[in-house]
Amino acid sequence: MTETVNSYPTKPRVFILTDITNEPDDSQSFCRYLTYSNQFDTEGVVPTTSTWLRHRVAPEGVHDIIDGYAQVVDNLNAHVHPSNPYPSPESLRSIVKAGSPVYGMEAVGDDIPLSEGSELLLQRLEADDPRPLWVIVWGGTNVLASVLHRIRNKPQAADIRSKLRVYTISDQDDSGAWIRQQWPEIFYICSVHGWNQYYSAAWIGISGDVPEDRGGADRSMVTPEWIKKNFQIGPLGAKYPDVMYAMEGDTPTFLYLIQNGLGNPEEPSWGSWGGRYTPVNVSHRGTPSRGHFADCGDEVIGLNGQKFANSRATVWRWRNTFQSDFAARMQWTLTSDFSKVNHAPVIEVNGEKGLGPTFIDVNAGSSITFDASNTYDPDGDDLTFKWWQYKEPSAVQTGHSWEVTVLDLKVTESGMKLDVEIPEAEKTCAVVRSTPPRLMKRGPPLHIILEVSDNGAPQLTSYRRIVITPINDRAGEDEL
Repeated sequence: MTETVNSYPTKPRVFILTDITNEPDDSQSFCRYLTYSNQFDTEGVVPTTSTWLRHRVAPEGVHDIIDGYAQVVDNLNAHVHPSNPYPSPESLRSIVKAGSPVYGMEAVGDDIPLSEGSELLLQRLEADDPRPLWVIVWGGTNVLASVLHRIRNKPQAADIRSKLRVYTISDQDDSGAWIRQQWPEIFYICSVHGWNQYYSAAWIGISGDVPEDRGGADRSMVTPEWIKKNFQIGPLGAKYPDVMYAMEGDTPTFLYLIQNGLGNPEEPSWGSWGGRYTPVNVSHRGTPSRGHFADCGDEVIGLNGQKFANSRATVWRWRNTFQSDFAARMQWTLTSDFSKVNHAPVIEVNGEKGLGPTFIDVNAGSSITFDASNTYDPDGDDLTFKWWQYKEPSAVQTGHSWEVTVLDLKVTESGMKLDVEIPEAEKTCAVVRSTPPRLMKRGPPLHIILEVSDNGAPQLTSYRRIVITPINDRAGEDEL
């Protein structure tokens, strides 16, 4: 039966920096990460310091959770495609290396030796692998800073930095801002705000009880009772600690990378379970895969039916689906019987099965049909189809969704088919702040999301993103 679930032809390379034992959320996030670890090539797990854990690192906290994982990995493997098995506990233990037990920039300097964790990161950055290396940071960044400082004068330093992808949970020591100042071209996702003002950050939308979001974000699946029932079960769940401040504040770093058909890691402005981010420096508009990406907003209809527009909504809008998804995986840890637990739908659109986006050019003023009728559920569950336009990723001229053309979406055949009318070039290929008006040959991409949910318990959802580029067949200009 596992041959019927999604497979992952390519995997992100992931290197974790964590101030584990500082508070419970790092341990919670690592428990969740392990249940998705068959989607990644995990190349390092390095305990670090942070502003909250300044003078020690705690590899024992990582090993303790791997002990729980070791008891359930065989069950987990019974629920995933055979081409994408979970990593062995032994392989994970071998890549747990300690960072420097000092705060921030105290670990960075010409005469300061690299820690074991920094040595491992340097090795992985210099590896002969064409894929980017994602350094996801749950604490301080001095392990990364020390490596970048060490290689700064090497001839290949620029090439190494070009393969680096960073997603940090705000700045938790003084080395993150230093990295961005020294090498502003590094792909670096990070919320920026005043010290300790975490409620201002996008990532807090995973679980934080922010007053401005009350009535919008559904909190029913982040309560202690719900977590105890759904996450704190079995040998791995026994390693999942109670919430102290907010549940899993570090988890958005890898929710962003999860392969479920929604996000594209190289495009932070597209949005995913890990949030949505846009370039800080407007000069990066032409090259969105480089530079500092920070918080931006989505307009979302909340639980109370009202509109909410802020950066936290780019995360909490997906909360019920990513909570259900993890809950299902924790059920996997309890049994090797495929028939007793739930698995996500497998989407096929216009004959293409897979998790990558569908790109298509369409003449302005014409129409196109998308057919998802061959989509299926590995468990035979009934499926519900929802197609909708995600406007914010299309706002590439002003950054605001008012500039985006609203598409006419006509759903047929019980939701399995979609007819899309592409408006004329004057609406879809126009430079919105141009006097006199002018048109482009290719308009800004228009994003449609297909969500397919089953009726299993817990309910699981898969996605497919369709990216339509409207074409002006009456010529026009090449660029904005």
